[in-house]
Amino acid sequence: MSATTVLARKWRPKTFAQLAGQEHVVRALSNALTQNRLHHAYLFTGTRGVGKTTIARIFAKSLNCAAGITATPCGECNACREIDSGRFVDLIELDAASNTQVDNMRELLEGALYAPSSGRFKVYIIDEVHMLSKSAFNAMLKTLEEPPGHVKFILATTDPQKIPVTVLSRCLQFNLKQLPPALIAGHLQYVLEQEQIGFEAGAIALIARAAQGSMRDALSLMDQAIAFSAGNVEEQVVHTMLGAIDQGYLFDLLAALRDRNGIALLGIADNMAARSVAFDAALQELATLLHRIALAQTVPQALAEDEPERLRLLELAQVFTPEDVQLFYQIAIHGRDEIDLAPDEYAGFTMTILRMLAFAPARSSAQQPIAAPAANKPGVQPAPSKPASVQATPASSNTAVPDSQPDSRPDWGVLLTQLNVQGMAQQLAKHCVLESFSDGLVTLCLSQEQKQLLNSKMASEKLQAALGEYFAKPVKLNIVLGKTEAATPAVIEQQGKQLKQQQANDSIAQDSFVREAQAELDAKLIEESVKPLH
Repeated sequence: MSATTVLARKWRPKTFAQLAGQEHVVRALSNALTQNRLHHAYLFTGTRGVGKTTIARIFAKSLNCAAGITATPCGECNACREIDSGRFVDLIELDAASNTQVDNMRELLEGALYAPSSGRFKVYIIDEVHMLSKSAFNAMLKTLEEPPGHVKFILATTDPQKIPVTVLSRCLQFNLKQLPPALIAGHLQYVLEQEQIGFEAGAIALIARAAQGSMRDALSLMDQAIAFSAGNVEEQVVHTMLGAIDQGYLFDLLAALRDRNGIALLGIADNMAARSVAFDAALQELATLLHRIALAQTVPQALAEDEPERLRLLELAQVFTPEDVQLFYQIAIHGRDEIDLAPDEYAGFTMTILRMLAFAPARSSAQQPIAAPAANKPGVQPAPSKPASVQATPASSNTAVPDSQPDSRPDWGVLLTQLNVQGMAQQLAKHCVLESFSDGLVTLCLSQEQKQLLNSKMASEKLQAALGEYFAKPVKLNIVLGKTEAATPAVIEQQGKQLKQQQANDSIAQDSFVREAQAELDAKLIEESVKPLH
């Protein structure tokens, strides 16, 4: 790589085919060029670094290529080479941020009256066009209304709301989208491979997220990372460079929030402070993580199968209700807005997570960890649990049951309230029925409809460990898939909720005040608003 050429310039696309993303814009412009159905003014909108001026320059080459008007300019003719090098006399670029006045615009538009010097069209690219003054817009408007046939305008802006509607109505508008992290990561990997620079996949993922949808920002950050890491882009170096948040901290934080453990929450914050983590960035990353959890709850297939944190995201999606996640998300983004008003960043961050703790719903008694009774008996010490494989096999009528004398068969629903399990392990247990319990082998039956709960090996292992802790001896857990004849704890819990709801509805309907209001005021009872007290 040349010492003077930064990646963002060296790898700037020169054809539509080289563009990463923005397929909707490329398709529309390519069709217009192929069919020669050209408009006189185009407006490209979108955040920084998503390709507005890059597409404008490629479009200018397509209009002026010696091969003719084409969606695939040759890149070899004088017009293509001069546009690439910024020397094409009929391509006029203006930065409206530094040329806002009407005199600048009038001078620019006077030249539009004259025919192109060497090209087919005079192309005017006006960047950050929303910065023009009102009088400058008025001066432009006359030319936009009656443009010469040899002139094309390409306007670009990050803030289309500030452009007068009279200008907007005379342009074909294209909104360029922020690029997804996966697409940015793929392009960064390609660039590094071509540059023959070593890298770690985790480092690329960090930069792709930090770029916030901007390919230009991503390449600039990569330049910085290469300098930081002396030519081998390592994840830990990029973490330090970005002040990025170790995702482990955030998962631990949410786990402490799940357990309503304020001491653990502050301990995590102290560890982050000791490592000089930027708390403003931490809140941003926390909001991003909560968004991914919300996706896992509503659209699980949106998480890629090779997502490194997929299982942890799915587990947290089971632990928290969608309402919890939405609440925590709102608190996180408001906390980020308010962090500058706090006495210091540490206080702002800890106040935000303590606010989440304060507003988190109280856990039911079934979720509270209860010590295993066997461990409390005098002279009885819990035996260490031996690791055992957790199997999932289809249930059948001839499911094997050990011949040895069976232990007492406990009520699974009652036993579950005594087990120290939370999260996905608890959800897995709730959707099972006890098939058999004999000689340290616990066989549970899980319905086929809930088989996705077996995707988390950790959940099965935690449930097995909790059973071993409760019975104070090694327990092997076997989970079979089949039809659950008896009602599962989850079904019983749901039935209990429905019963309480019905009782609440009946109680309200029979209330004398409610009946009086219905009779005398023609009031109507909104049944959806009735909730049980407990």
